[in-house]
Amino acid sequence: MPTGLPIHFEHVTKAFGAVRAVDDLSVTIEPGRVTGFLGPNGAGKTTTLRMLLGLVRPTSGVATIGGTSYRDLASPLTTVGASLEATSFHPGRTARNHLLIAAQASGLPATAADEALARVGLQDYGRRRVGGYSLGMRQRLGLAFALLGDPGVLVLDEPINGLDPEGIKWIRQLLRAMASEGRTILISSHLLSEVQQTVDEVVIIAHGKLVHTGDLASLDASDTMSVQVNAADRAGLAAAVAAAGYTYSEMRAGLVVDAADAATIGRIAFDAGIPLTNLTQKRVGLEESFLALVGEEGSL
Repeated sequence: MPTGLPIHFEHVTKAFGAVRAVDDLSVTIEPGRVTGFLGPNGAGKTTTLRMLLGLVRPTSGVATIGGTSYRDLASPLTTVGASLEATSFHPGRTARNHLLIAAQASGLPATAADEALARVGLQDYGRRRVGGYSLGMRQRLGLAFALLGDPGVLVLDEPINGLDPEGIKWIRQLLRAMASEGRTILISSHLLSEVQQTVDEVVIIAHGKLVHTGDLASLDASDTMSVQVNAADRAGLAAAVAAAGYTYSEMRAGLVVDAADAATIGRIAFDAGIPLTNLTQKRVGLEESFLALVGEEGSL
């Protein structure tokens, strides 16, 4: 049985000129769990995964798998399976040939290619050129490539993108089964709603910085009420809400006032002489908690 290994990011930073794509990221991904690596588009997720896999050199800090950098692993393909770009396959080559080349380069038998194709449901399409594949089929091929060496660690970038409902259900079951075997599963997504039925743990980044880590339940604030409120004089409304001792987040549609009820916020606006254009009571759930952490860009 393949052994899962912890993934460690220790003060990892990557700067492109004056822009810090990843900023002092420190977090550990444990075996036996499906961990969702979440954040809006442009948050630094793919750059982080590329540093882990030795495709990008960190400006500072280290990323390791079981305490070893990817480039120093004795057998990378049988230790870590990764899929970062489902569109990176040559369109004129068959899926089976893609996998055979990778297997040969890694010293794996040719049967590994057929086994990987069968595991992702592409056994009947392995001799078809990848140029004729749908996005969902390319996603499955990317997963087959990741599973080629039967690794104990899986790193997948947006693996659910392009899958139909049946495919989403299938990959959820597969990843959960592999985690139950003790493997380390790290999957990225910019939408919590895509992965919330799959993951056990979440690591959330925004603007390259870690903003939250914990189990999925740590995001659930369903017992907490908030108020969405807006006015033509939004600056005045914000000042009145803050003066009353409430904290708030500013979204495109208005202010989201934490731990508040609509009647109280309406009274604050009335006393300040501010006509409202919207006043809605909201119960904070997983998605709202996620958006509050990453800002409104997380809905992109």
